[in-house]
Amino acid sequence: MADPRPPAPPRPCPICRKPATPRDRPFCSPRCAEIDLGRWFRENYRIPTAEQDGGDKDGPDDDMTG
Repeated sequence: MADPRPPAPPRPCPICRKPATPRDRPFCSPRCAEIDLGRWFRENYRIPTAEQDGGDKDGPDDDMTG
């Protein structure tokens, strides 16, 4: 059975907003893909976590003394 919904319109490149190309999707060119990769390497993008500052990294009650 075919899907009755029309295909979604193509999304623009997240870096320069030009139309994305199938070869470099979701980017428009290798240049924009490399710009995005560089932003990840410089930690410009961050994924939020539920960690709190100053907490025990080993988890609660991991003390070997008791």
